[in-house]
Amino acid sequence: MPAHRVAASVEPADLGSYQQAARLMLLHGVVTESYPRAKALALVLQWSDELAKDFRDLFGYSLQTSARHARLLRRLDAFDASQAFLTVKSKRPFDRRRLAYLCLILACLHRSRIEINLADLVKLLTPSANAIEHLGFDATAPGHKDAVVDVMDWLVDRGALRISDGSMEDWARDHDRGDALFDIDHDTCAALFRPNKPLQHLASAAGLLDTPTAGTGRDPRRRFAAQRARRLLIEYPVVYFSDTDAETAIALRQPTLAEDIARLTGLPVERRAEGIMLVDTTGHFTDKRFPGRGGAVNRTAGLVLAKIADLREDPDRAASLQYLLPAGPGEEQADLLSRIDMALPQAGTLAALTQDPHADAGWHADEADPDVPVHEGQTGLPFVEHGTLEQMINELYEEFGPSSFTNKWQADPGGLLAEAVTLLADLRLVHIVPGGILVRPAAGRYRNITAVLPRPEHGQFALDFPLEDTSR
Repeated sequence: MPAHRVAASVEPADLGSYQQAARLMLLHGVVTESYPRAKALALVLQWSDELAKDFRDLFGYSLQTSARHARLLRRLDAFDASQAFLTVKSKRPFDRRRLAYLCLILACLHRSRIEINLADLVKLLTPSANAIEHLGFDATAPGHKDAVVDVMDWLVDRGALRISDGSMEDWARDHDRGDALFDIDHDTCAALFRPNKPLQHLASAAGLLDTPTAGTGRDPRRRFAAQRARRLLIEYPVVYFSDTDAETAIALRQPTLAEDIARLTGLPVERRAEGIMLVDTTGHFTDKRFPGRGGAVNRTAGLVLAKIADLREDPDRAASLQYLLPAGPGEEQADLLSRIDMALPQAGTLAALTQDPHADAGWHADEADPDVPVHEGQTGLPFVEHGTLEQMINELYEEFGPSSFTNKWQADPGGLLAEAVTLLADLRLVHIVPGGILVRPAAGRYRNITAVLPRPEHGQFALDFPLEDTSR
């Protein structure tokens, strides 16, 4: 029997413990004495040498550890619009203000000693924020103090700060009288922001991506494609062959890839004609659980998929569906890159930047683009118009009653639909385009949902899905 390439020195009896440590690092990126839970760091440190080797050999990632934290430094092949920092309490994505405050507050903490109170930290933050056009900080401005509290909660949750006295809520209510004192863990603060390249030397966000050097030979290209394929499978719930280049698609089909990832994570790899998927059978290796038993957005997303399944299985209505090809991944990346680079400063070290040539790249429903043909047959992905989606959500409100969608959404079906569609897009079950969505093949795995939709009791749905979670 050939030797395992992954977890080569791990005994069979210890393999489950090793795989749990690997999942912890891949899911959270940073593990401290308190984050994501007690004893998680001890588990990771127990396998740090084996994990460091496997992460390096499989993905080109670096695992850095100390007695107080473990940090996985990833290398990016592409940008991902679905990744986000979430607030601790509401689990909502950080907006631009919160992301900017997080960077500035980490810089302030780097210049501080072992402790700092919130009032003094805000005094350090204010001039830096006010020096940035359209950012600023004003304790009397709506939302500014809330953003600071969300950032501080995020840092406390990860163990970078510890509240030793006072309360952030008191400061938020009255910043002149309330205050909070924090102990600073500088080691963890440094681990939270550790880019692979010095940001001040980059002329574009594209410099953060890991790209092969010019003139790479055939064998190195294959190795790079195999590494890129493994990264795709571990970072996304579903990888479609059509979304990758030819060399990466070949690597995704290799049996050794599935064997290596399955041995590293302890999770099964499913193959389909259109792609490959790593399935989370543990229920703890995903940043977005779906279908799960989450809130109104998750349930509505599942119900919308059921409506789409009904639409596609109805012979009369399915005949009217258009089948379109989305823009290629290269076009989407160029568009996302141009939007990221719009935030670069136009003075100082980056004054020589010119307008990005890809600023207008993307999919346009109202243009005769030869790369996005319309087919009379079923070539491409089914296109569901936004008006049809609105009709679906209205039918759900009529069927289950507005109160079934919680107080937040019972008077806002349009807002709930937008959140549900965004979730489905993040999971790569649909693709958002102007005027509607394109339905990806993996969404068909939920077609049996229509058979198990009892009426809600006490404002809750009782749903059963054929598939549980998928890995991010």
